[in-house]
Amino acid sequence: MDEAIKNRFLEEKQYVLEGLQAKESWRLFRILAEFVEGFEVLPRVYPGVTVFGSARTKPEDADYQRAFELGRLLVKSGFSVITGGGPGIMEAANKGAKEAGGYSVGLNIKLPMEQEPNPYANVRLEFRYFFIRKVMLAKYSVAFVFFPGGFGTMDEMFEILTLVQTKKIRPVPIVLVDREFWKPMYAWLSKTLIATGKISPSDVELFRILDEPQEVVNHIKEKLWI
Repeated sequence: MDEAIKNRFLEEKQYVLEGLQAKESWRLFRILAEFVEGFEVLPRVYPGVTVFGSARTKPEDADYQRAFELGRLLVKSGFSVITGGGPGIMEAANKGAKEAGGYSVGLNIKLPMEQEPNPYANVRLEFRYFFIRKVMLAKYSVAFVFFPGGFGTMDEMFEILTLVQTKKIRPVPIVLVDREFWKPMYAWLSKTLIATGKISPSDVELFRILDEPQEVVNHIKEKLWI
């Protein structure tokens, strides 16, 4: 291998599964500590509903208002509200849950941008590693709600759908909020993925697309037989 190319790889190797490099196995203790903290703190918030969505959503946006109302209604229905702990949709759902007097859980991730923890979580954990945070966002939840968002929201949504599709977790209510936003994705799933045999027609029945917070809560309760 050319020496310059080799040196470039050596300089950038910190970005390749940074937390799991063999020569940095001491990091495993930090990873273990994050798991332990989550397993110790979060059982008390069960049953939770995890709400995902863009960190860039502004308080004046309709989806922010919907997420706030959803957080409030979920607490009134006996659920905790779990989010990624950041601004935008996460902040709105945490705010609604806190003002309703329930568990408002923020599982923040350390990022170089966009992810300052919001002030409305009354149960708060901070994570360095995305994969640990993903486990905690899912483990204590009985339903998942996805508002419009970017790469992070899409990543979480398709991962949860994959886990249910492959029966790695039991079937749970999965709701996508804002029909206008999700309609093009649904069309693509139907016209491209189903049409070419990449997924089964039943796979698009793993989730529901709704608009109103009360509809979301009613659907979750119906699915859970509450």
